[in-house]
Amino acid sequence: MPPRTIIHLDLDAFFCSVEELQNPALAGKPFAVGGRPEERGVVASCSYPARAYAVRSAMPMGKALRLCPGLLILPGKHRLYSEVSSLVMAVLREVSPLVEQVSIDEAYLEIDTSHESGPDIARKLQIKIQNEFNLPCSLGVAANKLVAKIANDYGKATSKPGIPPRALTVVEPGQEAGFLAPLPVIALLGVGPKTAQRLEAVGITTIGHLAHRSQEEMRRLLGKHGLDLQKHANGMDDSPIVTSHEIKSISQEVTFARDTHDEKILRQTISDMTDQVCKRLTKSRLTATTVKIKIRWPDFTTLTRQMSFQLPTQERESILKSAISLFENVWQPGKAVRLIGVGVANLHQPTRQLNLFEAQLSSAKKTPTPPDPKVQEVLDQLRQRFGEGVIIPASHIEKSKGSQ
Repeated sequence: MPPRTIIHLDLDAFFCSVEELQNPALAGKPFAVGGRPEERGVVASCSYPARAYAVRSAMPMGKALRLCPGLLILPGKHRLYSEVSSLVMAVLREVSPLVEQVSIDEAYLEIDTSHESGPDIARKLQIKIQNEFNLPCSLGVAANKLVAKIANDYGKATSKPGIPPRALTVVEPGQEAGFLAPLPVIALLGVGPKTAQRLEAVGITTIGHLAHRSQEEMRRLLGKHGLDLQKHANGMDDSPIVTSHEIKSISQEVTFARDTHDEKILRQTISDMTDQVCKRLTKSRLTATTVKIKIRWPDFTTLTRQMSFQLPTQERESILKSAISLFENVWQPGKAVRLIGVGVANLHQPTRQLNLFEAQLSSAKKTPTPPDPKVQEVLDQLRQRFGEGVIIPASHIEKSKGSQ
């Protein structure tokens, strides 16, 4: 059986490249997309001239400005980025039905090379994306996903600084271990800083060193993870192209510009995030049985709490009530909060309408029942257009009448 051919594609500084399409005057200038430094913003993406000043993605924007005092800061246009990404991914699917999109600017393709070589297909893709969208991209070509990704990372890292790399790096079948051997061990996927330190402590500083250690030694050192790393260090990877991904959770979180202990602000933020989570549930036609909150204190200590329903729901009031309850269980009045988040998990496709017995059981247990997704979508639209007070539970009306 002939070896597979995998292409790993990465759009170079994607957000910044799209910004330059919108404003060509940005070309050649150091700029970053992200949040304002006074709002604890971070760098989401930065241009290659900015990278020449050591500015990097995920860096606090305040630090980026200190490194590059003339740095221009642009707010993100994420809807635009998503639209452009969709156009690029459509081009990839013209080349192969086996496309795995792993992020807004990154994907794997498994291609048929019976009529054309992998490097030729990759080069044509690179040219087409440049010509049709004026977007630079880099590609790695290899017999598996692991090596294709590392090849692309290597090509980008060794390109001329200050400009988009537009790299194309090819690892021929059978040459995987030889290509990986001289690279630092941290270049291997699955090796983070802490694992790298443990490996370097026993003399493993390159991927080649790791490849030549015995499986038994790696098992003693890192358990099953060590066995996987030893296999990968030899260039072996049989992971398939995954053309669709199941959504496992939906969440929203906010980092406050300044730590806040204002209960009204905290509760309103939870309510606003719940709205966003429920809209995404409705749009995805999903229900959830678990509600989560996440809180980070000023000292960066972070905690999460969760609770579950007996039956899945996408009903806003139930999810909000649970989120507020979780918040009240961990927050003390006057205590400052740096970050807060709301999420749902254990997602399901909405089921058929409950029969009478199930409905009675649900009512008896005070468990929310999943509403019709179309009804929930209308409710979301009404709230968005006329405000939260336009729809209130009938039980609230009855309580109001009773108090008159």
